[in-house]
Amino acid sequence: MARSQSSDASRYRRIMLKLSGEALMGDANYGIEPATIQAVAAEIEQVHALGLEIALVIGGGNIYRGVRAATEGVERATGDYMGMLATVINALAMQNALEKNGVQTRVMSALEIREIAEPYIRRRAMRHLEKGRIVIFAAGTGNPYFSTDTAAALRAAEIGAEVILKATRVDGVYDSDPKINADAVRFDTLSYSDFIAKELKVMDATAVTLCMENALPIKVFNLLVSGNIRRVACGEEVGTLIH
Repeated sequence: MARSQSSDASRYRRIMLKLSGEALMGDANYGIEPATIQAVAAEIEQVHALGLEIALVIGGGNIYRGVRAATEGVERATGDYMGMLATVINALAMQNALEKNGVQTRVMSALEIREIAEPYIRRRAMRHLEKGRIVIFAAGTGNPYFSTDTAAALRAAEIGAEVILKATRVDGVYDSDPKINADAVRFDTLSYSDFIAKELKVMDATAVTLCMENALPIKVFNLLVSGNIRRVACGEEVGTLIH
């Protein structure tokens, strides 16, 4: 059965939520911290309960960091495929956490792994969303040399998402690294061209260019603040808007 329209409390109808893999580590050096992923899944379920259609892309940095030493000397393309497999691990972990909260999900992979994920087919993904299932896109674009940011931008454009919510460990986009520079200035809003010209590092420039070409706004915010996913989905002034 198709879901009803999103509630008046929410600003968007269909969103792409981009999570960094590092955000799932909690206080660990790598891997997935169970309490962290359960907390994130609970927040996503609350937003889903508003009636929004939610697609997810999760990076693989938390898994890939643990095997980085093993990739030294590995050619770039092979290393990128290893990173894609790391995103599949995160997608399955998030699927498990969401379904524990009673939310139906589908993992769709750009690499064919039929035993654990559906192959990515655009129309099928959109139909899952229309039926109220959260769709988790895994394995990036399926091609080396492209980041998971770019995968999120590509999938968001394909499925007609209205916004990309880029959840990170900082509260927006700064003119320099706030962890290094105490005087770093946070932007409330940025144009796509300014973001690219300033060579800011919060999001891949290829992804931002793709969003610019498709008039797809990006909201960068801090995932670690409880309730922020709902606040951003409801249009509150949180983080930095790139548009």
